[in-house]
Amino acid sequence: MGRILRQRIKQTRFDSPAHEAVLNLLVAAAHVRQLVDEAVGAYGLTQAQFNVLRILRGAHPGGYPRGEIATRMIDRAPDVTRLIDRLERQGLVERARSGADRRQSMAVITGQGLDLLSRIDPAVTRAQKVIGRRLSANDLRQLSRICERIYGPAAQS
Repeated sequence: MGRILRQRIKQTRFDSPAHEAVLNLLVAAAHVRQLVDEAVGAYGLTQAQFNVLRILRGAHPGGYPRGEIATRMIDRAPDVTRLIDRLERQGLVERARSGADRRQSMAVITGQGLDLLSRIDPAVTRAQKVIGRRLSANDLRQLSRICERIYGPAAQS
């Protein structure tokens, strides 16, 4: 175990199995992140911007306030307002005032944003398939289960 990790980070020993597992997880996450970065970057987006657009596509034709978008993001972005500002300047998102609370603005994906996502989706699917070809369906389910055990609520205690 760990031969590929040892070669990758040029390290021969680990303090514990947990140390090795965490390093493996970090290296694997960086690899997956790079695949997705390349897929969305080809369309001029960052992963965070892509994530916001996917969140808003899920609410379409409605939208979400900034705080709700922030809670749904994969990586917690410290300044969702600026992310939305950039997407709005690109014509991918619009802001509308909420009917219930006029002080709160809702971000809504535009037709241009939906079109961009439909063009990006095949590239992201190809990136996911890279992982899917390396792992069996059972391995993928086990990986998801293990990941959820790492970051899930019980892990917080």
